[in-house]
Amino acid sequence: MRKEFNNLTELIKNNLDTPETKECLELINKLKDVKQKGFFTKEQFLDVVRWKSPRPEKHYLSNSEESVVETSRKMLSTDSEDLKMSILDSLNGVSIAVASSLLTIVDPKNYGIIDIRVWQLLHKYDEVKTKPGGQGFNLDDWKLYLSILKKYASQFNVTVRDIERILFEHHKEVQEGLLYKN
Repeated sequence: MRKEFNNLTELIKNNLDTPETKECLELINKLKDVKQKGFFTKEQFLDVVRWKSPRPEKHYLSNSEESVVETSRKMLSTDSEDLKMSILDSLNGVSIAVASSLLTIVDPKNYGIIDIRVWQLLHKYDEVKTKPGGQGFNLDDWKLYLSILKKYASQFNVTVRDIERILFEHHKEVQEGLLYKN
């Protein structure tokens, strides 16, 4: 049975028990040492990017071990969201959505994956005013998205990934028609 909510706060409050997916939990646990050691190996990088978006496989594979390690080391050493994204974007095949998944897997407390489903819900509840179809994300979209997720994570004392996952799973339940239509 599909439940409608008056606002995003009500939606989140009523879905705080949404469990983490098995696949994501396995990746988070497998890569829990990345932040501490300060970089991704190419194998770790491939684990995450293939999980998020397997289609650009040949582009992911074209990144050398050295470039993945050096790029991830730079990304993990800065506090600037703009710089994190532009650094990750320098890797072959990495889009804003894929970069957000890399950040989320190593730091789910502070990050969530930018996704068409979540963006569409944010638009439905007037949290974002552009791109109702949730496609074609840019750096400004990412920063806005992240600020909204962080606001609700703080309000409910949960992780940013928790908020993103709640919205993602809810959208799957209420979606009508084709996901990429609009």
